[in-house]
Formats: sequence, C-alpha cells, structure tokens
Amino acid sequence: MEALLKVEKLTKRFEWVVANDAISFDIQKGEIHCLLGENGAGKSTLAECIYGYYQPDQGDIYFDGTKIDYRSPRDAIKSGIGMVHQHFVLVPPASVIENVIVGTAGAPFLLDFKGTEKKLKQLCQNYNVDLDPHTKIWDLSVGQQQWVEILKALYLDAKLLILDEPTAVLTPQESEQLFKILRKMTADGISIILITHKLNEVMQSDRVTVLRKGKRVDTVITKNYSKNELTNLMVGREVILDVKKDNLPLGASMLRLEGVNLRDEWNPHVLDDISFTVHKNEIIGIAGVAGNGQKELFEVLVGVTTPDTGKVFLDDEDITHMNPADIIKRGVGHIPQDRYLEGLLEEFSVADNLILGSQHDSCFKKGPFLDQSKIATYAEKCTAEYEILTPSIKTQVDHLSGGNAQKIILARELWQSSKVLLANRPTRGLDVGVIEYVHRQLLKKRSEGYAIILISEELEDLFNLTDRIVVMYKGKVMGDFKTEAAKIEEIGLLMAGK
Repeated sequence: MEALLKVEKLTKRFEWVVANDAISFDIQKGEIHCLLGENGAGKSTLAECIYGYYQPDQGDIYFDGTKIDYRSPRDAIKSGIGMVHQHFVLVPPASVIENVIVGTAGAPFLLDFKGTEKKLKQLCQNYNVDLDPHTKIWDLSVGQQQWVEILKALYLDAKLLILDEPTAVLTPQESEQLFKILRKMTADGISIILITHKLNEVMQSDRVTVLRKGKRVDTVITKNYSKNELTNLMVGREVILDVKKDNLPLGASMLRLEGVNLRDEWNPHVLDDISFTVHKNEIIGIAGVAGNGQKELFEVLVGVTTPDTGKVFLDDEDITHMNPADIIKRGVGHIPQDRYLEGLLEEFSVADNLILGSQHDSCFKKGPFLDQSKIATYAEKCTAEYEILTPSIKTQVDHLSGGNAQKIILARELWQSSKVLLANRPTRGLDVGVIEYVHRQLLKKRSEGYAIILISEELEDLFNLTDRIVVMYKGKVMGDFKTEAAKIEEIGLLMAGK
C-alpha cells in the first residue's frame, strides 16, 4: 500500500526529557494504525508533532509526498490532518453546526450555514451517524459529542485522522459502532492513527507501532500477534493479563445502602434511590459512563457528602452522618479518582503521604510528637512490599511517576482499612504492569474478607475482578447482576439508559 505519512528519525525533547528518540514509521493510505505504549512512552507527543502542536527538534515528516514543517495545528488541518483529543474542544451552549463552522480556517465574515448543514447531513448519511446539526452540544450524550469532534475533522476533508483514546467515554455498543464507521472511513481512503490502551481495540487495527521509553520498539502487522505478545513488546517483560479469581463463600453484610438520594441546584436526581449491599469476600463493580453519579456515590460512602435522604450502614452501624475521619477509623479505606487532587499532598515526602490520616495514631507518636524512626521503618516496609520505586522515602511525591504515586495510596489505604475498600477508577492512567499489580492487591484483600466497591469505566476490569456488577445511569441503578451471568451487551445498553 502507498504511504500517506512518513516519519523519519523524529526527536522531541522537553528540557532534560527525551519524549521521542529518533522515531521512524509510516502510515499507509486507508489503514488503522495503532500507537501502543505505556504512559510516558511518547505516543501523545509523537501525535502532537504530526498535528503541528509541537515542532520536532530533529527529524522529518512527509505527508502526501511533501515534506512538512507545521508551525501550528492550523497548518496540519489545512493540509488534511485532523485530531480528536480525549478531552473535547467544544462550546456547550452552541449548536453542532456552529461548533463545526466557527473557527474554520478562512471562514468568511458571513458564515454559510446552509452549505455547512448540507455537507454535515451528507457526512452523517455517509457514515450512518444520527445527529441533528441544530442540537446544542450540552443536550448531546458524551458519545454524540465525540461524533461532533470527528465530523469537524471530516468536514475539513481530513485525509488522516488522529484519535486519542476515542472510546474512553463510550458504551460497548457505541465503541463497536465507532469501529464499524472507522472501517468505512478507511474504505473511503482515510487513514486513522489510533492511540488506545484497550487491547481489544488494538487488535482491530491493521498495524501497531510499539513505543517504549520514547523509542520505537517495532512496527508489526496486528493479526500476526496476540494480546499477550503485544503487551510483552510494550512492557519489555511478560505480563499476566488473565486474572485468576478464586471462588469464595459470601460473607456477612458489611456495607449497605438504603434508598440513598442526593440532589443539587441543577439536578434533583444526582443519586436516585440507590440501594445495594456489599458482603465480606465480595467485590462489587459499579459500571457506567463517567458523570452518571459514580463520583457522588463515592463521596457519600467516604463521608464527604451527606445524602438528602436514605441511610448508609457499615457492619449494621449507621454511618450516614459521620465525617470521613470517623469512617476511616471504623476500617474503611478509599482510593480516590484523582490521585493528586484527592489522594496525596504532592509537596510532602513519600513517608509523610504513607501516614496521612494516621498521623495521630499512637504507633507513629512519641509523646506529643511524631516518631520519625517508626515512620521511617513503616515507610521502608511499604516501599518494599508495594514495589514503590523512589530514590528515598524522603523524596517528594511530585517527583515520582503516576504509577508509583498510586502505589503509595494503595499501600496507605490497604494498611489503614480493615473491613471495606472503596476504589474509584484505581487503574486510571496507569501502565499495564502497574494495573496487573493493582488487580493482584484487590483480589488479595477480597480473599482476606474485605468488602470492596470498584468503580471503573473499564468493563474488562469489572468482568475480570468482580463478583457482581451494578450499572448506573443518571444517578440511578439500572441493573444488578452476578458477574458470571452478566452479558457485556446488556451492560452496555443499561449504561446508555436503555
């Protein structure tokens, strides 16, 4: 096949970090080409260099037979390269058509709405996308908003479309539909660069370029490799992807929600009559597209938010109106969604972060003062047991990688908790090797009798780790399934409110 894009020995540095190190690869016309690598491997930087957001320090890029030197994304868009970022760039109060046409390079003072609408409708018809051009962005589902981003690129006649984690906010059915349409695009001669960490999606590409620590490891034909082989290429070692979960007898009721309701000034149903029970030796997964009440449910359980009505019981004790400190003392640990905003003090040391919430406990005190010797002994034990890679226990947390920062939270919360663990997207943004480690720790605590609630948008994690799956949509429980009997198609429909 003919190459549409060629990258030759591209190098991009940021101060002392080499993000891309002499990378060479090509994108053929009409192919889906996946960029695969762990966090920090250089995938997004490489894509942003192609898109003109960054300028390479060394190397050359050829697009459609011409050497390019883009100084901004505008240059890339003009020549036929579009990019859909993981975080959308849309104006919520404006309509679909307004978001597509405003900002178009060379747009006249009097915008051609009729011409734009005609072209948009033709694109929607061609790719079987159900979208009204006059609908406001804030009235669209997250999946529909993503289609607006893609249509913006197609409207400008993109020959190459870069998609960064395109299914992160989609239901399984929406993801399946997306890939059907991507295949229609490639049949029409459009090339796709796909950045994703989901191996099921990687396997739907034509070729994969694997990056590790800023360097290209290899470019391979996807169908010739298994998921495990691609993962091993990415990480540089063997990774166990298939989780072995023991069958355990269900223990006593540990955490119970009865008719929990929460409203705010914009939404009377942030949480709508939530009721379920978690037992010892059980992991319950909360499935749902982000923004459907999962975060608020988590905040109610940890005591940050008090529900308007309903009750929460821990081991048959009413904890509905308790503060977070009292809930923690009763044996509840929590891994928050945002590790830096909600879980760590970045300017504090590894050791200090490991005792957050327990700094007043007698085991870390010597009279009225902190016992630095005891804290150091505990911190050294944690860094060894949880494989936290740090120069020293005195190193500030903001100097560590995201994976090692997450391990600090895991070590602390698993040590402080004795009954219940609340985990909100615990593997978000982590490399596959760290994800493997987190999964092992969750299953270990399950076998020790913990009751665990796992909130995740990764259905693969939920099906691998949980005993039951509770589906949420717009603050309401849509279904409660034993995982072994659950079907991904049914879960996906409920995630979409159907």
